[in-house]
Amino acid sequence: MSDALTSLTIAQAAAKLAAGETSSVELTDAHIAAMEAHRDLNAFITETPDLARARAAESDARRASGDARGPLDGIPIAMKDLFCTEGVLTTAASHILDGFTPTYESTVSRKLREVGTVMLGKANLDEFAMGSANVTSYYGPVKSPWKAADGKDRVPGGSSGGSATAVAANIAMAATGTDTGGSIRQPAAFCGIVGLKPTYGRCSRWGIVAFASSLDQAGPMTKTVEDAAIMLSAMAGYDPMDSTSADKPVPDFAAALTGDIKGLKVGIPIEYRVEGMPYEIEEAWQKGVEWLKDQGAEIVEVSLPHTKYALPTYYIVAPAEASSNLARYDGVRYGLRVEGGDLTEMYEATRGEGFGAEVRRRVLIGAYVLSAGYYDAYYLKAQKLRTLILRDFTDAFDKVDVLLTPTAPSAAFAIGEKMDDPVAMYLNDVFAVPASLAGLPAISVPGGLSSEGLPLGLHLIGRAFDEETVLRAGQALETAAGFTARPAGF
Repeated sequence: MSDALTSLTIAQAAAKLAAGETSSVELTDAHIAAMEAHRDLNAFITETPDLARARAAESDARRASGDARGPLDGIPIAMKDLFCTEGVLTTAASHILDGFTPTYESTVSRKLREVGTVMLGKANLDEFAMGSANVTSYYGPVKSPWKAADGKDRVPGGSSGGSATAVAANIAMAATGTDTGGSIRQPAAFCGIVGLKPTYGRCSRWGIVAFASSLDQAGPMTKTVEDAAIMLSAMAGYDPMDSTSADKPVPDFAAALTGDIKGLKVGIPIEYRVEGMPYEIEEAWQKGVEWLKDQGAEIVEVSLPHTKYALPTYYIVAPAEASSNLARYDGVRYGLRVEGGDLTEMYEATRGEGFGAEVRRRVLIGAYVLSAGYYDAYYLKAQKLRTLILRDFTDAFDKVDVLLTPTAPSAAFAIGEKMDDPVAMYLNDVFAVPASLAGLPAISVPGGLSSEGLPLGLHLIGRAFDEETVLRAGQALETAAGFTARPAGF
């Protein structure tokens, strides 16, 4: 019975809860059992079973009195450990935040709590969300539940790798993620689930540990496109606490899933055919084109000429903002403190011991490109290129409604591979970064399996604040792909 409960989607579980066929306590207990059974995956930094059971009991009491709060009431989810959670350890997967227990709730986690979701725990991630493989966490790497024929443990993608693994392994019915340059979509592709990055400003950043403030955006990671729409409706909305939050009405995203994409214009960017891309990625992309065409979409080739500059632009802008944001971790107010002979030594010792190698690398890159001698040569030029990348998308959306690309240039690789080559690791985000720089909504949907039996993702990018079209096209891909594969043993 517990396996049957953990394999449900949000929509299926909501129907069973409404019909009285199960309870939130039963759902939650089944997922807690799965969480405990699969600790070897290292998907969670902090488990909160007691809190989850208490919230599940409250949900059942509301339902019994006729006060259920909608389709998410009583649904067990994982919360990426970048969201501050009142009274629950929040680490950003970093040693420097040891012992940090917020006295407040992030806006997104509060909104999910208000609609009745049940938090199972805080999901693991790359340290401060800096990574594409979930191998930089102070709490150890996360394993994907998927394995290839060689038997090696695979990375789940990053930075939201714990969230992706929790959903793919049926430990959590859904999870929150954050996406700065692909950190929702790339792990979703690697783990065979749905990952949605909303438009920048659609979901509040308040209470999310900051990486790069002009790029960070929260979003849902789910088993289906319908579940992503349900989650996004609860997560989105204007927040006066976040100066970059968009004061726009939140549509009923699930209502946009009409199943009809006849006449939809789908752009295929010619620049996304990169040199050395595996044939099976190209093949999956072509299948996606045919699936949409078969459902009545019109396929249009488009050009995004500045795409080739997106990755270097991102790896100037994001580290620059990170170096500024991470200056607050100094050992004085909260988290780790390593004593020194004087204040300066304490700062240096705390930051040296508290930050991992990848975070230190990005802080140094950021400080370098912002320094007086290099600001114009690097940071200012990157900002100009970012404007040109956005203009490319704006021009393309004069002709098409959505863009279809691969999500990642490969399937998941083995844990330990690429760790000694930061540039090779950064290339994992080559298809995801442009939409992040432009602040556009984008979704990854499972599109099939590689020759090794690992998931491959298809990626749709839409106009700003047009998540409805992105979701509608995403569901069309999902229906055509008919992806039902499961990792062995899960």
